[in-house]
Order: sequence, then C-alpha cells, then structure tokens
Amino acid sequence: MTAPSKPLLEFRNVRKSYDATEAVAGVSLAIAPGEFVALVGASGSGKSTLLKTVNRLVEPTSGTVHFDGESIESLPLAALRRRIGYVFQSIGLFPHMTVGENIAIGPRLVGEKLEDGRIAQLLKLVDLEGAIAARMPDELSGGQRQRVGVARALANEPQLLLMDEPFGALDPITRDALGERVRSLHSEFGLTTVMVTHDMAEALLLADRVLVMDGGAIVADETPHSLLEGAGGEIAQGLVAVPRAQADRLAELAR
Repeated sequence: MTAPSKPLLEFRNVRKSYDATEAVAGVSLAIAPGEFVALVGASGSGKSTLLKTVNRLVEPTSGTVHFDGESIESLPLAALRRRIGYVFQSIGLFPHMTVGENIAIGPRLVGEKLEDGRIAQLLKLVDLEGAIAARMPDELSGGQRQRVGVARALANEPQLLLMDEPFGALDPITRDALGERVRSLHSEFGLTTVMVTHDMAEALLLADRVLVMDGGAIVADETPHSLLEGAGGEIAQGLVAVPRAQADRLAELAR
C-alpha cells in the first residue's frame, strides 16, 4: 500500500483579525502535491485573505502556515516567494517595463537573468508570440496581459501556483480559454494550484477539490462530482444552484 504524500501546503488553525472583524476564523487544512484546489465563497468570506497568508502578503493573527513541511515564518521571504507563483485579478504588470522585463522580474530579484529564449518559451506556454516581449503592457488586451501575468508566475519554475480571481475581469470567451490553459499547465508541470474564485461553475470545471468558505471558515471540502451530487451542505449547494439554474434556463431556451 502506497503511503500518502506529505502535504505541500498546510494551514494549522490560521486566524486573521482586523480589529473586531475575524476575516479568517481558525482554518486547518492540508493540500497535497499536485492538487488543483478552488477556494470559493461570497465576497467577504475570507478567501483572498487566507490565500495571501501563504506568500506572507498577510500575516496571520495566530496559527501557522506550512509549506513543504516548513513553517513559512522560518523561510526567508525572497526564497519563499521564489517557490510560489502568484497571479491576481488586477494583473499588476509594471507599466514602465516591457512585457519581457515584467516576466523576468522574479528571477532578477534573486540575482538571476532570464534569457530571451526562456522569455519566448514562457510566452509560448500561454499562447502568445515571442515578439510580444518587446511591447509595453498598455499595448496589450486584458486577456493578453493576464496571460503575461501567468507567464511571469511560471518564470521561477514554482512548486505552488496561487491565483486570486485571475479571470474575473476577462470576457467569457477569453476567461474560458485561459482557464483551460492554466489547467493544462498545472498538469504539464506537476504544479500544486490554489485558485480563489467567486464563480462556482469555474471551480467545478477546473478544480479537483472545492473548498467553500463562509464567515472566515471552511464549511465544505468536496470534489466537483460530490457537490453536483448534492454534498457539502446548504451554503455550498446555494453556490452550486447558480450554474445549475443557468444550465436549466439554457436548456429551456434550446427546446
């Protein structure tokens, strides 16, 4: 019998308070290497706050986060972030840098130079032409900029990919295509991925495991299949009901 692998990412009773508001309320969970996990919930449920404790953009009020068996507090910040790719909704490309310079920023911060060939390779991974490396971010569409954001997140060859509402500002066609590309890159490179989204349909289609947050706590931890079968409780099923109702209405229109 094969022994279970140790978690790549583990939260141990993590809490985060802002004055009287508890944004994260004692979360304990483990994420195995290779999992694609979606973190869903209503606005203000604590999803993004929990995600940001991983790369220390947010420091927990109490509890600990462990990455590859070590407390993240014990790791030098630059070394920790080198092992974690981060993609967020606002994209965050530096407007005064070319696309290539943006992609190379992570390695540069740890004293490494990303060669032009490697930048072109990263752009190809996200279905962009290598020539885009010489352009400025404001010359690109929103979808192209977000693809560059994904390429930048992969530049350090991370073990863990964090995504915070990465497709929320994109049109539906671009959103669907980029979601499928990220899922294929996750498999191709053996990544562990944690994606925050408010879109349950997106979570069901992309993730292996769906965590539902409410009031700073994890209230459901299920596979997409089990959620569609009715598991997870009232809050989770309330989220599942939205894409299910949309699918039913579309089926009615098609008759």
